[in-house]
Amino acid sequence: MPLLYSFLFIVILFGALGILYVYQYNKLQHSKTKIDHAEHLIDEALRDRYDLLVRADTLIKTELKHEKTYFKGLDKVKDENISNFDLDRKLTEYLNLLQQIKLDYPDLATNKGFKEIQSETKKLNEKLQAAKSYYNKYTSELNDLIRSFPSNIVARMHGISVKPFFDGKNMEDEIIDDFKL
Repeated sequence: MPLLYSFLFIVILFGALGILYVYQYNKLQHSKTKIDHAEHLIDEALRDRYDLLVRADTLIKTELKHEKTYFKGLDKVKDENISNFDLDRKLTEYLNLLQQIKLDYPDLATNKGFKEIQSETKKLNEKLQAAKSYYNKYTSELNDLIRSFPSNIVARMHGISVKPFFDGKNMEDEIIDDFKL
């Protein structure tokens, strides 16, 4: 009889460990799925921001009757293999340039097309900020799970590592590596 109890205890113990493992794994996967979704939203917003800047460049050339390209290198940004962090930084530089052009050419600020671009820029910035907040929320959740027991064991078994936050770093400064952990 004691052998039967020992066997039953071992089966229950392994069953409980299996259930705990599955539960922790599912929590990690849930957070990773939410982060992937947030990354998709950020990608989409950055792509829209890029397209908006291309439209702004075309409008500025047309309205100011210049062949000068105000956003030098913008066309190459899309072809570069860079992270969303770096893309956000570069596009923010171009948005700041757009604001400077608006100040330098007051007539442009009254243009209907330019006003639409300004309005869309504001909406896109809000959309991007919401996506970053969503990303950071689930990144925080995932990082907490990775750093706590017993989910850290499950994370290590599956090669899940800590992710950087998409925080409100100053996009206008010269420090380009401020997204590292």
